[in-house]
Amino acid sequence: MNIYDTANRLAYEIKNSEEYLNYKKLKKEVNENQELKEKLNKFETSRYEVQLMTIQSGKRDEEKTIEMQKLYLELIQDETMKKYFDAELKFNVLLTDINKIIGDAVEDLIK
Repeated sequence: MNIYDTANRLAYEIKNSEEYLNYKKLKKEVNENQELKEKLNKFETSRYEVQLMTIQSGKRDEEKTIEMQKLYLELIQDETMKKYFDAELKFNVLLTDINKIIGDAVEDLIK
């Protein structure tokens, strides 16, 4: 089997996985609710800013971190958002696991 065939098969398997389909469904639900969509965008912007500051300075901005945490706590009060974050986490774990498997396969070239 050609390696590109294998990669295409993996892409197909990912797009048909429970993790992908559930995350996609919940993402659509959130995007169809303007209020949730705006709150999620605000949270994701805040999360990105906190991560960027941490990477750039090596320190966390406590004020921005607390603001981000408050946004998250507000969001998970909504059942759809709670399910969304759970689905996002499960999908990210799937991708991380796949990346680890591929990385382990070529580890001898990296070290």
